[in-house]
Amino acid sequence: MTEIPRGTVQQQTFFEAVGGEPTFRRLVHRFYQGVAEDPILRPMYPEEDLGPAEERLALFLMQYWGGPRTYSENRGHPRLRMRHVPFQVNRAAHDAWLAHMRAAVDELGLAAEYERQLWDYLVYAAASMINTPG
Repeated sequence: MTEIPRGTVQQQTFFEAVGGEPTFRRLVHRFYQGVAEDPILRPMYPEEDLGPAEERLALFLMQYWGGPRTYSENRGHPRLRMRHVPFQVNRAAHDAWLAHMRAAVDELGLAAEYERQLWDYLVYAAASMINTPG
């Protein structure tokens, strides 16, 4: 057991505060359940199995929020905009993505402060991926 010097405050990451890996895996799994049936988003995934995409997003979000750095260790720098260039991401795709993510976030039942932080980031991320007018 590591001793913590007196007078220091241990900071908990967002990742830890919301329940760690199981929380992010639930979020992403629920999100991809929606994507699987979505006529706008599903065609953007050439793989028959959405499992690899689900794994990539789970690892990315866990790392972003203070969890393990597995995403970067396996895939390098996230470069999200660059990785999405091959896909036409328009306002309709943005809206569909956020609708599925909203359903997934709501099912987590996070404390209001964490839900708001997570949602604000997801809204920002979705907007930054738009690369096609319309």
